[in-house]
Amino acid sequence: MNDTILNKLNILSNAAKYDVSCSSSGSNRSNNGKNIGNTVYGGICHSFTEDGRCISLLKILLSNHCIYDCAYCVNRSSNDIPRTAFTVDELAELTINFYRRNYIEGLFLSSGVMRSPDYTMDRLMNVAKKLREVYKFNAYIHLKAIPGANPELIRQAGLYADRMSVNIEIPTEQNLKLLAPEKDFASVYQPMALIKENIIISKEERKKYRKSPVFSPAGQSTQLIIGATPESDRQILQLASGLYNNQKLKRVYYSGYVPVTLTDSRLPAIKQPPLIRENRLYQADWLLRFYDFKVDEIVNEEFQQLDLELDPKLNWALRNPHIFPIDINKADYEMILRVPGIGVRSAKLIVHSRKFGSLNENHLKKMGIVLKRAKYFITCNQLTDGHRDILPSIVRRNILNEKHKILKRFNENQLSLFSDLLI
Repeated sequence: MNDTILNKLNILSNAAKYDVSCSSSGSNRSNNGKNIGNTVYGGICHSFTEDGRCISLLKILLSNHCIYDCAYCVNRSSNDIPRTAFTVDELAELTINFYRRNYIEGLFLSSGVMRSPDYTMDRLMNVAKKLREVYKFNAYIHLKAIPGANPELIRQAGLYADRMSVNIEIPTEQNLKLLAPEKDFASVYQPMALIKENIIISKEERKKYRKSPVFSPAGQSTQLIIGATPESDRQILQLASGLYNNQKLKRVYYSGYVPVTLTDSRLPAIKQPPLIRENRLYQADWLLRFYDFKVDEIVNEEFQQLDLELDPKLNWALRNPHIFPIDINKADYEMILRVPGIGVRSAKLIVHSRKFGSLNENHLKKMGIVLKRAKYFITCNQLTDGHRDILPSIVRRNILNEKHKILKRFNENQLSLFSDLLI
């Protein structure tokens, strides 16, 4: 790798770190024995940074040149930073060389908007095309769809990509226009709808003709920046729920706003991203997708923000004490799933196991249920309804005290380990 390519790699990989929508699950591009690499259901193996971001893909920008001046973006046109761009050949060759050395297992490719949306989308598409057709690269590729680009370019890109995404970034159009005057929701929703339509068409054609081209088999995703604007968690989750229901997105990613400038009065003066809030939004998103919760059950007019001390499921249970405790041996699956400390796997196991006899506390422990939480909300042979009269405020206090004890023990163990290393 020469110095020019290495310099481009340093600049453009660093510029790509603010985009968190880089999951690779959901694709099934198997190897036919003639190509390089493969992508199967279940996703590729990830490693993660300490803040939970995926780093197993070559996550990079084609260019950090951009014609837009979005206040929240480090690559905005008015920012005085080193600018560079890969050629299509350079990036395709870099990707394949990294893959052959086992540095990566796929490509996550985005870009600033160079010259025009069409020009940028064409280059992104051609990187994927060259990897697939020239290098026979069969591993995972995630491409960004550029708002405002020609629909035909997006359609072609989707035939080479495993997943595509269009980032909304700001949860309300009013605040998007404030921070990014050149953008609007219509320009984002247009390619999003186009991708959804082509995915549906591709699936229908595959039912009739097995060898029909596959369009973005892992679906599409988007990203919302959290904390750059004053939207409530309720507004954010309502938007996410609408995207899942209407646009059929696979994932909505939440990225805590990373301060990129201290001189713009439109942006909040924070020193670090709101990572706890970001984590709570992911937990709430999980409840929407896998636990059949509705947005208004998690956040509503009275509770607009998620509780930063307790996870959303536990917080919902404490706000609805009239529902609990439930009898673990009689309640239906949907109700068991709503008990704090019980996940999807454990709920299914409970329903299956109780066919062979009544469950008790020991059974629940073996299933991996977190009884320190669940005990306040369930009854069984050993766990009676003695918790029925405990006030939610007391339950909250008990759980927080237990949480603080665990954190204290963890910190003490870490300090002890550090001290041992110094001896």
